[in-house]
Amino acid sequence: MSNSMNNSTSKKNKPVVVYGASGYTGRLVCEYLREYNIPFIAAGRSAQKVDDAMKSHVPGIETASHDVVEVAHSVAALTELFTGASVVLNTVGPFARFGTEVVEACLAAGCHYTDTTGEQDWLITLEQAYGAKFAAAGLLLSPGLAHMYTTGEIAAQLCLETPGLDTLDIAVFWGGSPTIASTQTILVNAATSKAYYLEQNEYVEWQPDAGLYHLSIPGQHEAALALPWGGTSHPVWFKRDPRVANVKVLGGVFNKALMQGVPQIVAAALKATEGMNEDDRYAALSKTASSVMNTMPPRENPRINKSVDSVHASGPLGRVHCVIFGNCNYKQTGLLQAYAAASLLQQAPRRAGFASGCQAFGHRELLGALRSFGLVQEPVLTRLG
Repeated sequence: MSNSMNNSTSKKNKPVVVYGASGYTGRLVCEYLREYNIPFIAAGRSAQKVDDAMKSHVPGIETASHDVVEVAHSVAALTELFTGASVVLNTVGPFARFGTEVVEACLAAGCHYTDTTGEQDWLITLEQAYGAKFAAAGLLLSPGLAHMYTTGEIAAQLCLETPGLDTLDIAVFWGGSPTIASTQTILVNAATSKAYYLEQNEYVEWQPDAGLYHLSIPGQHEAALALPWGGTSHPVWFKRDPRVANVKVLGGVFNKALMQGVPQIVAAALKATEGMNEDDRYAALSKTASSVMNTMPPRENPRINKSVDSVHASGPLGRVHCVIFGNCNYKQTGLLQAYAAASLLQQAPRRAGFASGCQAFGHRELLGALRSFGLVQEPVLTRLG
């Protein structure tokens, strides 16, 4: 049953809020919450848009216990909405621009927070500004719970079960194209933020004009094209891991033509927005993003939308390689978010405050969830020395 609601009594029966539920990823989060039989509030700036998305794009939504809510994007309005709930799953990006209000509202309402970000600067900001506050409240602050980061992190954690490894070389690839929101985030992040890798536990900036990298991807003969992709979440998460000193991540889509166009699009956007103030730059970048991707991608097809997460882990006297072959990266994201909610409704996270998905829930537990829904194969783990 779906209805617009405002009273707090109804909210107490819906322990999870999906903010940005009408977007491509938000719909998938709702779909998997239904699979877990978790009541939820589907929230966004337009109740009509959210309701239409639920009815048109969430299979079986008529059997889900959910409410649709229209909410203003302000700390006060979001705090009112979140009060009485336990977990907020945020899909509204770019997160560096729109995330602060959601995080502040979660802290005020006493809710755990997760999001699907790939913005490295947002993670660094969250850790520095809110990590201790969430930890003191016993709440989880877990940004970047998504395929492009968490599945690769699972592979890295499997490698690190072998002692003596301190260096992670991570590659993340998927089939298909970014969503409208992802395209916008990529451009905004490229124009406003630096990308870092981890070297001897210090952030080091990627060379911004290095262009495309050529990578050897397991399972294929053809070399793939890759980019630092904003630096990704992994260097930030593993900076807090005493086993790890060095982390480099490269990623991309299997579509070479699309990858070849990304540096030119980003360079043109940077040049066109040079010297603009923040609001004007965002508007210009959003317009550019719309010209690149302005239609919602089709529902994923596992025969087309494949994923590969490969991690070479090394140390002075050891080498381990882990590959996780999967499919439907956005579905993986939706499931990871729903699993996080299911876990948090039953028990406290393994680590409160700022934590990755694996640090909060366990890498083998997250792998089990992905395996149980048929989204990844059994990892291929090879010890090389």
